[in-house]
Amino acid sequence: MLNQENQPSPKIRLWRYLPILIILGLAVHLLVPQITTLENSWSVIQRLTWWSVVLAVLAQILSYLGSGFTLHAILGINQEKLSTLTGGLITMASASIGLVAGGWVGAAAATYGWIRREGSNNNAATLAGTLPAMLNNGVLVVVALIGTVYLLALHDLSQTQLIGFGVILLALALISAGIVTGLRSPKAITKIAVFLAERWAALLHKPYDPAKTIAAVEQFVHAWDALKNGKWRLPLLGAIANIGFDMLTLYFLFIAAGHNVSPGVLFAGYGLPFLLGKMAFMFPGGVGVIEGSMVAMYDNLQVPNGVSVVVILGYRLISFWLPSILGFAAAAYLSRKPLITKGR
Repeated sequence: MLNQENQPSPKIRLWRYLPILIILGLAVHLLVPQITTLENSWSVIQRLTWWSVVLAVLAQILSYLGSGFTLHAILGINQEKLSTLTGGLITMASASIGLVAGGWVGAAAATYGWIRREGSNNNAATLAGTLPAMLNNGVLVVVALIGTVYLLALHDLSQTQLIGFGVILLALALISAGIVTGLRSPKAITKIAVFLAERWAALLHKPYDPAKTIAAVEQFVHAWDALKNGKWRLPLLGAIANIGFDMLTLYFLFIAAGHNVSPGVLFAGYGLPFLLGKMAFMFPGGVGVIEGSMVAMYDNLQVPNGVSVVVILGYRLISFWLPSILGFAAAAYLSRKPLITKGR
């Protein structure tokens, strides 16, 4: 007879599956209000140009390979070797793990773990875990700024929307400026990190050892020293490819639905909703926030509602839901596969 003391309590089981339940709940919350629209959009689905759908899928594959190239370039800076394909699999697997365990922090930790597991140095693993997300967010801010300028030129932003997007862009700019300043002044960022970690430990009523925080910050700063002399350019190229091909996925789906959108409309409807999704970090993967704000944005930009709903749900299926499912299979594969070989 099994010892009941060794069995996980119902409460533990609930917390284990709670992130998945949240994601499914948000998906239902998004889809149910759109049922009527989807029924009206059946004609859009029937006339989809399937060669363009295939191009959308290929663009999404290239988007993940762009992320893979970012990891490949980061490892190259540290005289390590990692194939672009394997880097793309790591990105996909890490994102899936982040959905159910800690968001972007969990994804960064998963990337760090896979890179470090095969004996790569701490500098390479630290950069691999932190730099891709920062570069992607930087590119996304530029896309959002272009979209905001386009909307301002059309006078299509209300004062409330302008203030809201301005606050988001300002917050991201301040965070970026804080990170850059911290890297140039390690003592300042160490004090801030210790202060925040100490308050967080006090909030959770747990003991706190500042030595661990100090060591982590020192490792982080030391790792970023490897990016001097323009070595950040190749990883940035991968981030641009990641966002660029992701936008192409959305564009090809609009073409498939028979509605060609201008670059300005594409930038506005892509960048700003994703910024909202980044800020709404309590929603895993921006579920609900990105889809809902994209539909509203494209409706304001005179895209027919039936077209925008079909396109955006198809886009999220290709770019988010399917990769999230495949990511868990990639995680199992990567856990058994040697990843890195030493370079010269």
